[in-house]
Amino acid sequence: MTATATSGAGTIGSSPHLFHIPVMGTGFTIDTPLKVARYGIDSVVSLLDDHLIEQIREYHSAKAGDAYEPITTRAADYRARRISAYLDLLQVQVERQTEALRNSDFVAGSEITRYFELLPDGPLSQLYKSMLAEADPRLKADLQARLRRKVVSGSIDVNIMTKADSQAYQKGAMVPQEQSVAHSALRGYALSHLDNSAVVFSAGLNQRLYAYAAQFADFFPDQHGHLKKRIIIKVSDYRSALIQGKYLARLGLWVSEFRIESGLNCGGHAFSGRGSLMGIVLAEFKARRKELKERLLQECNKALAAEGRPVFNTEPALRITVQGGICTAREQDYLRKVWDVDSVGWGTPFLLVPEATNVDRDHLRKLVQASERDVFLSDSSPLGVPFWNLRQSASEQARRRRNQANNPGSACPKGFAKLSTEFSDEPLCPASRSYLRLKLAQLDETPMPNWRRRMLKDQALAKACICHDLAGGASLLYQLDPTATPAICCGPSIVNFNRVASLDEMVGHIYGRLSILGNQRYVNHMYREVQLYVQVLRRDVIRCARGLLGVRPTQLESERQSLISQIRQYREFYTELLDVRREKYLHDLEQAIRRLERIPLASAFRRWARRQASASKV
Repeated sequence: MTATATSGAGTIGSSPHLFHIPVMGTGFTIDTPLKVARYGIDSVVSLLDDHLIEQIREYHSAKAGDAYEPITTRAADYRARRISAYLDLLQVQVERQTEALRNSDFVAGSEITRYFELLPDGPLSQLYKSMLAEADPRLKADLQARLRRKVVSGSIDVNIMTKADSQAYQKGAMVPQEQSVAHSALRGYALSHLDNSAVVFSAGLNQRLYAYAAQFADFFPDQHGHLKKRIIIKVSDYRSALIQGKYLARLGLWVSEFRIESGLNCGGHAFSGRGSLMGIVLAEFKARRKELKERLLQECNKALAAEGRPVFNTEPALRITVQGGICTAREQDYLRKVWDVDSVGWGTPFLLVPEATNVDRDHLRKLVQASERDVFLSDSSPLGVPFWNLRQSASEQARRRRNQANNPGSACPKGFAKLSTEFSDEPLCPASRSYLRLKLAQLDETPMPNWRRRMLKDQALAKACICHDLAGGASLLYQLDPTATPAICCGPSIVNFNRVASLDEMVGHIYGRLSILGNQRYVNHMYREVQLYVQVLRRDVIRCARGLLGVRPTQLESERQSLISQIRQYREFYTELLDVRREKYLHDLEQAIRRLERIPLASAFRRWARRQASASKV
C-alpha cells in the first residue's frame, strides 16, 4: 500500500538571503560553509578531491580541538568514507557556530548583530530594526527572543561533476563502477549525516550515476514529504532540465532546483552547448515553469507509488536559480523580479573575499590586478571543455616552464581526470606526462603538414593538471603544501572588481547598500555573454577550417543563425536592466549581429571541403 506525504512536501533550504555562493574549483569553497553558513548563506563544496578533503578535515579538527582519526588510502572505500567524515564535521561545526551565534548578545560587533545586519530588506530585517528602536526593556527582550528563534544556518551543499565517472581502476586492476570518482562522491554524500542539504549535479546527464542515487533513502520523501537530501541540476537550457528532470522523476527522485548557468559567463568550465543566451533561457523557464513542475511531479509520484514509497500529495517546491557573471545589485534585482528566479549565484567576486573563500595572498594580488587580457578561455582542462583561466597563475607558469624544458605534463598525483582510453584500456589523464609522451610521439609519426602538427601539439600541451592545482589556493593558505602551484578559474567578471573586500562589503554590494565595483564602464552580464558567444564562434570557425574542431561548418552556420535570432529577441524584451541608455544598448546589439554576419563561414567551408576531399583520396 502506498503511503502519502501529507505536509511540508520537498522542504527547501530556508536561507534568509537572496543569493548563494556556487562551487568554485576544488579548494576555493572547500570549507566556505564554516565561514558563512552561520550567517544563513548557502554555499557549495566540491567533492572531487578526497585528498584535499581529508587534509582540510584534519586541519579543522585540530583548529576546533575535535578528535581526528585519519582515513588512509589503505582503508576500504576510503574515498566515500573521507567525504562522509568531512561532511559530518562541517555539519557539527556549523551547528556549533550557529548555536553560539544564536546565544550571543545584541551588541555592536557581536555575531548575532552581524547576522541580522547582513540580511536583505524584508520582514526579518524590519523586525530587527523594530527591536533596535524599541525603548521598553521587556518588549525589547521579547523581540530579541523572537529574532533568536528566526536564526537559521545556510545550507551545506555539495557539487559532483557527472563527467568524472570513467571506469575505475586501482593498482592497474579494474574495480566495480561504484568505486569511480563520481559514484564514490555520491555515496559519501548520501551516507553522511547532512540534513536539509543538496547535491548539485553539473556537466550533464549521467544515467548510470542518477540510477545509483536511487539506491539511497535520503533522496526520497518521508511520510511528511521531507527530503533529507535534495537534488539540484545545473543546466544551460530548458530542454536539458526537462530531459534530466524526467529521467530522475522516473526513478522516483524529485529535482528540487534547476540551477541555470550561463554557458560562457561563469568561471571554471564553459559548457557553451548550442549557444543559448541566458535571457532566452530564462524567458522559457518562466513561461513553462508550471508545466515543467506538473510533468515532473506526475512522473515522480507514479514511480514512487510503483515502489510503494510515500508520494507527494501536495506540490513539492521547485526552485529556479541562476548564475553567471552577475556584478551589480541592479542585475540581481532584475533577474529576481522580471524572471522570477529564487536565488542568484555570486561566484567569481567572492574570490576577492578572504572571509568566504580560499585564495593565497599572491593570487589575491593577481586577481585584483587582472585585466581582460589576463583572463582567457583556455584549452587547459583535461576534460576537453573550454576552461576560464588566469594567465599568470602559478599553475599556468609551471605548465609553460615544463613545456619549455621539454618535459611536458603532470605527474598526475591525484588522477581524477583519467578519462582518455586513446592509448590503453586503462584511462589516462590528457594532462599527464604518460599521456603526452604518447600523444606527441603519435603526432610526430603521423604524416601531416608541419603547421597542422604544430597546432595539434600546442593544443595537447595546453592541458594542465587542474584537478590538483585547483586545490592549490587552499593548500598554500593552510600550509598543507608549500610547493603548490594554484590554478585560478575566475570568470571574466573578475575584471570589474579591483580590491579585496570583506564579507560585509560584498553582501552590502549584492544588496545595493554600497558599491565595490571597480570598473564603472563594465558591460552588463547578459550583453557580455553575447560578446563571448561571438568571440567563441569566430574562434570555432577558424579551428574548423584548420581541422582542429570535430564539427561541420554547417553546424556552425546553424549556431550563428540561432545567435542572431536570439539577439533580435533581446531587442524586443530586454531593455529594463540596462545601466546605459537604451539607444546605446540597441546599437550594441546591432553591432553584435553585424560581427556575427561578418564571420567568414563561407571560406571556412571551402577550406574544410578541400581538406575532406584530400583526406578521402589518401
